[in-house]
Amino acid sequence: MREWIDAARKGSRDAFDPIVRHYSAMAYAVAYDQLQDPHLAEDAVQEAFAEAFIHLDKLQQPEAFPGWFKTIVLRQCYRMMRKKQPQTVPIDGMAETAEIQFDVPDIVARRELHRLLHDSIAELSPNMRVAVQLFYLHGYSLQEVSAYSGTPVSALKKRLFDARSKLKGTLPVADFAAVFQLLSEGGNRMLHIVNGDSVADKLRQGVVQGDILVWREVYPEGPVFADPAEFTHRSIRAQYLEATMGIPSAEYIQGSQAQEKVLADFRQYEEIVLWFEHDLFDQTMLCYLLHWFAQQPLGSTKLSLLCIGAYPGIELFRGLGQLSVEQMKTLSGTWQAVGQEELELGAEVWEAYCSPDPMSLARLLQDGRTGALPFVHHAFQLHLARLPSVHNGLGIVEQTTLEMVQNGLHSPMELFEQVGNKLHVLGMGDLQYWHHLAKISQGPYPLLRAEGLEAFPNYKDPAPSFRHCKLVLTELGRSVMAGEADWITVNGIDEWYGGVHLQGHSIPWRWDANHRRIVG
Repeated sequence: MREWIDAARKGSRDAFDPIVRHYSAMAYAVAYDQLQDPHLAEDAVQEAFAEAFIHLDKLQQPEAFPGWFKTIVLRQCYRMMRKKQPQTVPIDGMAETAEIQFDVPDIVARRELHRLLHDSIAELSPNMRVAVQLFYLHGYSLQEVSAYSGTPVSALKKRLFDARSKLKGTLPVADFAAVFQLLSEGGNRMLHIVNGDSVADKLRQGVVQGDILVWREVYPEGPVFADPAEFTHRSIRAQYLEATMGIPSAEYIQGSQAQEKVLADFRQYEEIVLWFEHDLFDQTMLCYLLHWFAQQPLGSTKLSLLCIGAYPGIELFRGLGQLSVEQMKTLSGTWQAVGQEELELGAEVWEAYCSPDPMSLARLLQDGRTGALPFVHHAFQLHLARLPSVHNGLGIVEQTTLEMVQNGLHSPMELFEQVGNKLHVLGMGDLQYWHHLAKISQGPYPLLRAEGLEAFPNYKDPAPSFRHCKLVLTELGRSVMAGEADWITVNGIDEWYGGVHLQGHSIPWRWDANHRRIVG
C-alpha cells in the first residue's frame, strides 16, 4: 500500500489503479448501504476515488488509507442524500453487481434465491449488514474489513455470528448452511493456484481466503508435451528430470497426479485465481493451465488471473516471493477475469512451445498477437535465445555465465545470483542453473573447470563442497568465447528446449542474437 500511495502522490494515476480495484467493491457496499440506489452508489464511489486521488498528499500515514477513504465515501453519500432523496430499487440489482453464483438444486431457483437472500440481508442492522456484504458477498478477509471499517476483528466475528443467527431464522430455505457455504464463507470456495511454497505460505497468513494449490513444475527444463498427463509423455519427462536434476521419478509422477486431481475438481469452486509472474518459469505454467482450462466447460466457475512483472519500490522484481505478507495483501482482489481471448492465446502459446519445431513459436511471437497476455512475448523470446547461437554454439545462459567468469566471478553461488539477476526473465531456480553449470563443466570437452569440486548438487544431494569450489575457464572455454571454436561442433548436444529436442554435432536450428531470430 505504501509503495502504491507514494507512486500515486508523484502524479502516477496508473499507480492508483490497483488501489481502486482493491477497494471498489468495499466502497460500493458501504455507499449502497447509505444510498440504497445502485447508480447513486456507483457515482458516489467514483467521486470518492477522484477526491482521494486529488487529496492523497493530505494522508500522512499510508497505512491509514482504508479508514481515511471510507470517510470520503461516506461524505460523498451524505452530499448526494442532501441533493436528492434516494428512490427504492430492487435489491437484486446489487446481486448482479456481486456476481454470485448459486447451485442449490431442489431448493429455490438462482434468481429467486438472490432476491430472498439480499432482501433478508437488507433487514439486518447497518453494522451487521455491511459486515455480511463485505465478508460473504465480496470475499474480503476479516483483516481487510477491519482496516476499512475501523472495527476490531473480534467485533466483526460477533456481528457475523449474530447475522447468521438472524438470517437462519428468516430465510425460507431448508438448507441454510448450504446456502452460506456456497456464499464462499469468507472465500472458502475459491482456489488460488500459485507458483511456489513461499508464495503459498504468505497467502495463508490472512492474505486470501480459500484453498491454495502450489503448481509444482519446471516446464523450462526437459521435454514437454501438449498433453503432459499422457502416460508415455509423463514417463519420458520423469526419467529426464531424475537423470538431470535428481528428482525421483516416482515422486514426480505422484506429485503430478495429485495436483491434477485437485485441478480436475475445479467445479467445486466458484472462482479459480491464478497467481503468476512475468518470467518464463511462470509463463510456461500459466500457458499450460490456460491450455488445460480452454478444453474444459467452466460452467459457473469464474477463472481469474493476477500476473505482475513489477512492484512499487522494488527496483529488480524477481517474483512474488520477494513481497512481504503486507505487500501481498495489497494485491489481493486485484486479479482480473480471464476471457476467451486469454484462454485461446494461452493454449496457442503452449502448443507452440511444445512443438518439435521452434519456428511455430517464433512465428507466433513475430505476429504480434500476444497482447492478451502481456508478459508472454518477452519471456518466450528469451526462451528462444537459450538455443545454441550461430556465433559459438552457446545459449544465452551459458554465454552469460562464461562472460561473468571471464570477468572475474568464480563462485558458483555468486554466479547463480548474478546470472539470475541479469536473466531474471527466465526465472531460473537453483537446480536449473546447476544443470547448466554441470553441462559446461563436465565431460571430455569442458568449458569451465571446477577446482575443489566433489559433486554438483541436485534434488537429493546438496553437495556442500560445491559452495566453496572455484570455476575458471578452460582453454576450450576461452576459444569458444573468442568465437574461434563452436561448442556444438566440438562437444555435441543432447538437450530439450520445450518440445524441441536437439541432438548431435550438427543441428537444424540456431539462434542469431544480432537479429533476434532463429536461423535454420
